[in-house]
Amino acid sequence: MSQDILQKFREKIEQTDREIVRLLNERAAVSVEIGKTKRAAGREVYDPSREAMVYKHLETLNDGILSEAALRGIFREILSSSRFLQTPTTVAFLGPEASFTHQAALAHFGGGIAAIPTVTIPEVFDEVERGKEQWGIVPVENSAEGSVKTTLDCLISTPLAIRAEVYLRVRHCLLASCDDSDAIRKVYSHPQALAQCQLWLRNHLPGVSLVEVESTAGAARRVKEDKRAAAVASRLAAETYGLNLLAEGIEDNPANTTRFLVIGSKAGKEGGGITGRDRSSILFGTPHVPGALQRALNPFAEAGINLMRIESFPMRDRMWEYLFFADFAGHIAEEKTQECLLELKNRTAFLKVLGSYPRSEELP
Repeated sequence: MSQDILQKFREKIEQTDREIVRLLNERAAVSVEIGKTKRAAGREVYDPSREAMVYKHLETLNDGILSEAALRGIFREILSSSRFLQTPTTVAFLGPEASFTHQAALAHFGGGIAAIPTVTIPEVFDEVERGKEQWGIVPVENSAEGSVKTTLDCLISTPLAIRAEVYLRVRHCLLASCDDSDAIRKVYSHPQALAQCQLWLRNHLPGVSLVEVESTAGAARRVKEDKRAAAVASRLAAETYGLNLLAEGIEDNPANTTRFLVIGSKAGKEGGGITGRDRSSILFGTPHVPGALQRALNPFAEAGINLMRIESFPMRDRMWEYLFFADFAGHIAEEKTQECLLELKNRTAFLKVLGSYPRSEELP
């Protein structure tokens, strides 16, 4: 009797799957037509603000047992496949393959992209600035280690805009080509990764040498042929390079999260579309006089705009003078934001709008 019931469930699943496949192909056909219309109008195929609104709409439709995160993951790949049918999407990232930046690119864009690894963060900017790749993704800050100075430095001079953001929970793993941690004599990884796992490494691998290398994925490649070495890297690196996963979640801070920025050409003078849940980033400099920073920030308070982050950054050609990076809630196309920025411009020596983009939820 139970076998008959099981068979009925399987038949129901098969019937449902057939309908899902039919609807997916129907959706894809419409997507191809959208792509043709966009290209004819000279518009970009990938529109972060539009995709953010699609995800927001899905939340209102979901009244079943699937979690919002699960539904979002499914539709991320549907949107990624649709983009691929319209035109291949190229994304430059800080490599090599299976780095955390690569992982963030896949988490944001889905698997239907051509992911192009680069050696350095400035190379990511250069690839997109020269039009070799359409998009780039770079780390900008970590919850434990703070800001990535190289990214901030590149944002000062780039003509590109911030078009989206990605939060990635960084789960470090101990990877090796052997299956016995007692055989390990050295551990390779990026300096930040080693710092984020120092307590675990001290407790579980006392006396083992820690060797700093250019990236976590690079560390994984190094230990592939070394039976007496291990790497601190991601689960994706273990899968990519065929390594054993000896331990997972070895970071000292379980909430360890990195924020990444998606960079691309400016989407018109007002950036991408307003979603109702946006973040804007700016860069400004103040006169070198007492009270200049307080005076510059007053327009945000007066306009009721939430200033979410501000950080000073030393000017390379002027000793002891600083620029300020700031993030605030809202979009530069909104009237109150435009009025605030106009007032800010009158109170500062320099102002650059880096972009307005949909705010991202932190990934679990």
